Amino acid sequence: MDRRVLGIALVLLSACSFGSGALFAKPVYAAGVDWLTLLSWRFLVGAALSWLWVLTSRRHRAALRAIPRRQVAAAVALGVLYVGNSATYYAAIETVSASLAALIVYVYPAIVAVLALFVGQRLAGTRAWAALALALAGVVLAVGGIDPATRPPIVGLVQAIASPLIYSVWIVLAARLIGERRETTGAGSDGGAAAAPATAVMMSATAATYWLVTTALGRAPVAVPIPIDAWPPLLAIGAVATFVAMQAFTAGARRIGAAQAALLSTIEPLWTITLAGLLLGEHLTGIQAVGGALILGGVLLSQATPELLRRRVRPVYRVADE
Repeated sequence: MDRRVLGIALVLLSACSFGSGALFAKPVYAAGVDWLTLLSWRFLVGAALSWLWVLTSRRHRAALRAIPRRQVAAAVALGVLYVGNSATYYAAIETVSASLAALIVYVYPAIVAVLALFVGQRLAGTRAWAALALALAGVVLAVGGIDPATRPPIVGLVQAIASPLIYSVWIVLAARLIGERRETTGAGSDGGAAAAPATAVMMSATAATYWLVTTALGRAPVAVPIPIDAWPPLLAIGAVATFVAMQAFTAGARRIGAAQAALLSTIEPLWTITLAGLLLGEHLTGIQAVGGALILGGVLLSQATPELLRRRVRPVYRVADE
């Protein structure tokens, strides 16, 4: 298969996998499992599969031995920081619909574009601010258009809004960790070998943090009874929405470049909203649909610029906000 076609396919697979996290979480919550227990098992499963992926590949094992200690420490720090993003998102979808949460969270590319004005690679002119304004207007409409009869608690909406803010900071820091630069092509580098063990380290740090926190709170995951019918979607979150999603994005971005990978990932909220309607019976109001269109418009404005699409950068080690 052509390298570019394969890269596009992998990124689309990643977006759909990340977007499925909320859909898998809903039946887990319905079975009586809370978000803290869910995330503890999610990252344990994701980390275990990532290490299996690394240790069964000679290339990945060699890359693991070659990783500098400083990069390992940075990966651990990023894994701990990611707890904030994942915790706010999965806590939010206990009360907020998967469709609305997907829209709110996907404002993050526009926020990253503004942060890039101060660190990293910046967009020319006022494009970043215009993209952020468009996306925020969409969030206002999406939240304001909630049916009063099904309005979630304010704390759930605040958690959903906090998630993309934390995730945006995480992305900028991750980009600096890998030394984002213009002249490096994803297609020509061998960054994929190093990305796999770095991802395993990050997910392990996230999993360890969750298990330490839950144990300190007297709620160790092994002591929390989980109904049998909750295990299939719970394991699917760890395997599909964490391990597959992360590895597919890294492999795809390495082939087509992180900028184009981010643009293709716009399908993620559309995937979540469509399946939430079909599987969970969730539907956006007309005003929310308009808000969603504005959010995606802001994302496209922040990503689909000729100079950005020509730019080649090393892939960001993304762990889905979801």
